[in-house]
Amino acid sequence: MNPSIVIITVIAYFALLFTIAYITGRKADNAGFFIGNRKSRWYMVAFAMIGSSISGVTFVSVPGMVATGAFSYLQMVLGFVVGQFLIAFVLIPLFYKMSLVSIYEYLENRFGLSSYKTGAWFFFISKMLGAAVRLFLVCLTLQYLVFAPLRLPFVLNVFVTMLLVWLYTFQGGVKSLIWTDSFKTLCIIVSVVLCIVYIASELGLGLGGIASTIRESDYSQIFFFDDVNDKRYFFKQFLAGVFTVIATTGLDQDMMQRTLSCKNYKDSQKNMITSGILQFFVIALFLMLGVLLYTFTAAKGIANPPKSDELFPMVATGGYFPIIVGVLFIVGLISSAYSAAGSALTALTTSFTLDILGARKKGEFSDVRIRKLVHIGMAVVMGVVIFVFNSLNKTSVIDAVYTLASYTYGPILGMFIFGIFSRRHLRDRWVPVVAVIAPILCYILQMNSEEWFDGYKFSYELLIFNALFTMVGLWILSLKNKEIKR
Repeated sequence: MNPSIVIITVIAYFALLFTIAYITGRKADNAGFFIGNRKSRWYMVAFAMIGSSISGVTFVSVPGMVATGAFSYLQMVLGFVVGQFLIAFVLIPLFYKMSLVSIYEYLENRFGLSSYKTGAWFFFISKMLGAAVRLFLVCLTLQYLVFAPLRLPFVLNVFVTMLLVWLYTFQGGVKSLIWTDSFKTLCIIVSVVLCIVYIASELGLGLGGIASTIRESDYSQIFFFDDVNDKRYFFKQFLAGVFTVIATTGLDQDMMQRTLSCKNYKDSQKNMITSGILQFFVIALFLMLGVLLYTFTAAKGIANPPKSDELFPMVATGGYFPIIVGVLFIVGLISSAYSAAGSALTALTTSFTLDILGARKKGEFSDVRIRKLVHIGMAVVMGVVIFVFNSLNKTSVIDAVYTLASYTYGPILGMFIFGIFSRRHLRDRWVPVVAVIAPILCYILQMNSEEWFDGYKFSYELLIFNALFTMVGLWILSLKNKEIKR
């Protein structure tokens, strides 16, 4: 694909994005940056959350994963829907009742300062690594399509990428993100749908043909109940989905920052339930696209790439279709990647400013200059992490970062569950120790599970055990016979 076409596409996309960010972010104060002044419309937030939950990794990898996982990912997405109902009716009323800006303030009110800082730091590490690796993927794609053909270094690629993310989140924060993410959600959905249409047209398939091709494909199996040791086993995927979305959405400042920008908790509940249901159908579109991509390569005698996540980029930009398909791929990729990165940068700025620096205790969300300096700092750190990933240049390192989410969100999940469903005090200063020991125990469990449990291998459900270990540790730290009066 010609680099000039990619550059023109990216420039046009960001011109629209910056226009939206400027219009919606004008005169935004810190309250507007952090929580959108609690004036966001719930249906706008619900639509925006689709774009923020779909990263560049999802956009590229989910279509290719049907080769090994079929439609089994939908089992986990069903768990997401259930988890978002639990968030809507358990966490959201609690957060609104306490008028939280950062959700980790709950931990300070419930347990103490050490618990609060522990939750904030675990979120910071999780989100920084997760956002950086997602941007790393789009940087690699842009390096291949643009920077390498023009003989430009990867470090310039990273600088330009982070500058763009920083610019459109600089002024308005959450107030702008609701609108820009809605625009990006629209771009993602339109690009996937039109790619499906073009591929189906090339295969000579109408609407009925698309449905029958997907239905008759070996890749379309959704439910797996046969082998408990299979990573695709229904209950492993479903339960992991429930607890994963509670941890990575309900207990994640990035995702909850939008939700807390709604006018009241009832609107916020509508947003959470609606976005969960919509997400199921959007993920289904990606999986259907995957079936059509493999059908296309088989019909045309095209060799599939060695890595499944290279399939969509290869077909979309390889000259097999009109240039519009490649343009749609670029638009969808940058929409999904920059959406996740932009929201993560805003959430990291919020959490670091309020939770770690304690700025809210110093005044009306403290000085705006502090927030802006932190915002720059977060962008610089994220860029450095992306550059480190590229320097290591090992797939196993990237895989390890994704696996890390099961370790870093587990203590946060355990702390919130213990706080909400128990009435016990804690020896707060020892909470960081428990939060570190729990992931270590999970690592030992994961490394030895096949030997200890007759071939059983842990997958995403490791998050549940991480939270369980954390809760056991907190129970040990709790003071006997002393309950909180409510």
